[in-house]
Amino acid sequence: MRECLGLARAAKQRGDSPVGAILVRNGEIIARGIEGGKTHRDITYHAEIEAIREATALLNTQNLSDCIMYTTHEPCIMCAYVIRHTRIPTIVMGLTSGDIGGASSAYPLLKDTGIKKWGTPPQLITGVLEEACKALNID
Repeated sequence: MRECLGLARAAKQRGDSPVGAILVRNGEIIARGIEGGKTHRDITYHAEIEAIREATALLNTQNLSDCIMYTTHEPCIMCAYVIRHTRIPTIVMGLTSGDIGGASSAYPLLKDTGIKKWGTPPQLITGVLEEACKALNID
């Protein structure tokens, strides 16, 4: 999570939302993502999606079922769809996101069991370094 915090600080310094994400495989960081929607003028540049893009390119597969995602914020609904599609089994997050969250909103894709091709929902671990993550959101 400390790596995610560093990435989130970099995003904040360039004017983006302070979100950072990493993917870990066999105890090693294999991909990093920095929030970049404002920088790239493209809403799909979320930290979680950027980490997934990097990991799928590195591994040459969309199956990330042997990875763990760490992120400063609960993945949004859009990111939740990508996470489920790539079968990431564990998400470790600092903060929940409320009405736009992929687990805590009215559209909890990270918890959905109705879409059979996605299989079992990921394990969600919240509150990791929560105070440090909150501090990034204070101007």
